[in-house]
Amino acid sequence: MTMIRSIQRAPDSPGRDEDREAPRINKVSLFTRLRRDYPVLLLAVPGMLVILAFQYYPLLGNIIAFQDYQPYLGISRSLWTGLDNFKIIVEGDPAFLNAVKNTLILTAIQTIIVFPAPIVVAIVLHSLLSNRLRQIVQTIIYLPHFMSWVIVVAVFQQVLGGTGMFNNWLRSHGYDPVHIIGNVEVFRALLTSQVLWKDTGWATILFLAVLSQIDRALYEASAVDGAGRWRQTWHVTLPGLKPIIILLLILKLGDSLTVGFEQIILQQQAVGIDASEVLDTYVYNNGIIGGNWGVAAAVGLVKSVVALALVLSANKIAHRFGEEGVYRG
Repeated sequence: MTMIRSIQRAPDSPGRDEDREAPRINKVSLFTRLRRDYPVLLLAVPGMLVILAFQYYPLLGNIIAFQDYQPYLGISRSLWTGLDNFKIIVEGDPAFLNAVKNTLILTAIQTIIVFPAPIVVAIVLHSLLSNRLRQIVQTIIYLPHFMSWVIVVAVFQQVLGGTGMFNNWLRSHGYDPVHIIGNVEVFRALLTSQVLWKDTGWATILFLAVLSQIDRALYEASAVDGAGRWRQTWHVTLPGLKPIIILLLILKLGDSLTVGFEQIILQQQAVGIDASEVLDTYVYNNGIIGGNWGVAAAVGLVKSVVALALVLSANKIAHRFGEEGVYRG
């Protein structure tokens, strides 16, 4: 029988040095910290002004969601309509519901396919023994990130268009051309492939940075225990990547209702509104093009509120699983 004895120090026994009262830490006043750190704060002022001018000040424009806004009258003289502009959301306008459906479908596809792609690429690159080969591949795959969507869409049109390289090759070998660009049935797959080609390499950098911090002794210990490459990936690599995966997934949820406005608007004319309309293009087409500024602002405001709720909820769930998430609290 195993005897478990609990050894307790007698109340009158002298404690160890570390058990004695910890030294008190004097709190530094706010004024002292400001005076001490003012050079750093001065360096941050230009960035703070840019954020205030282009991120926070425009938020005041959301007031037009409660107005029948007319640009030539301005905010001060436009008529107030209360919640009338939100009726399109409550009553379920067909065009709005179609934009919501397309947005959710594209979000689901890109979350399932696009989000894990950099993780897989980072793990593959990290397993390469040659650092030179790893750097060459990494450089090649993240170069498309620096191209604008105008260039990316043009490249895909030159390659997959009706007179593009792929169809010209098919014609030269006696095959019928394949209708890809402008084909409604493959439009979502086309959008996903464009995002994969453009952004996968850039996102891989984050995961490679985390992988480089994993202790190599963990891989050596797992190899001694008989773990193969797959078990090392499952029990060492993925747990090491878990914090950054959860953080990026939370940020992805906050951006889930924004699915590539510029990418889609450049190709919307080729496939039509029904197949390509998402919330961002709906706001653009109804606000700037259609002149329904109040309705467009209402849709954009609701989208932002929903995105904020998703981030807060996902962050709370992350805390339940013991992760820090985007912020503590």
